[in-house]
Amino acid sequence: MLEALELPFFQRVLIAGLLASVACGILGTYVVSKGMASISGGLSHAAFGGVGLGYLLGFPPMLGAAGFGVLAGLVVGLAYRRLHSGLDALIAMVWAVGMALGIVFVALAPGYAPDLMSYLFGSLLFVSWDYVALVCALDVVIAVAVLLLYKELQAVSFDEEFAEVAGVPVERLLLVLLALIAFAVVTLIRVVGVILVIALLTAPAAIARHWSTTLARMMGVATCVAAGCTTAGLFLSYGISGAFALSVPPGPLIILLAVAGYGISAALRAVRDRH
Repeated sequence: MLEALELPFFQRVLIAGLLASVACGILGTYVVSKGMASISGGLSHAAFGGVGLGYLLGFPPMLGAAGFGVLAGLVVGLAYRRLHSGLDALIAMVWAVGMALGIVFVALAPGYAPDLMSYLFGSLLFVSWDYVALVCALDVVIAVAVLLLYKELQAVSFDEEFAEVAGVPVERLLLVLLALIAFAVVTLIRVVGVILVIALLTAPAAIARHWSTTLARMMGVATCVAAGCTTAGLFLSYGISGAFALSVPPGPLIILLAVAGYGISAALRAVRDRH
């Protein structure tokens, strides 16, 4: 399977997957630490409304997905802070409304209904260099934001009330964090799709939490786990296609590897704690 590295398209796909793993590892750490794992699923499904709107009005669907995702993140954040509504209930409503709007917009779009499989389950094998550049830019923005706001975001993630008492602008930081998560979710849609993105954003970070004592180390471990699962999923997809002449997309394989890794990690952690 190593001959795949000689193929230009595979090199491009691998670079895209590794860059996406950086965003996944860093922001997934905040998602897991704050206990809002469902936020990634809610924002990705809300972004689907933007995909449908793009098809209806004739602009790039991923641009619509980014707009819908960020808007949903800001709405959830403001409602959570100002209306004191439960975060899970807000996410569930955003989740349902986004999918419903997406289906309605696609149904209203003129002509034949578009193939939405690539948005639902990912289309990593067909990414372009423009997408690679987009993910690289996203990684830079995320890294700069985390470096500048590391202590403040850490306080918001673990104890909002203490952070407010300490004078930290909790609401603004929460909105910034949700906006970054929304951009990352929209980017990861190309890797594993709307339906599976929640696992890619949370499983590596959950594994990292088993073996990390600091937030920074958790980010590093989560990024490495995500990169390992992405690389293994790509090679496995290529190997299955070559050996069995079956077209198995890498997105679901990446998720299966990540979830299997979590199960193994949880078992090893339990054994270690017992001794």
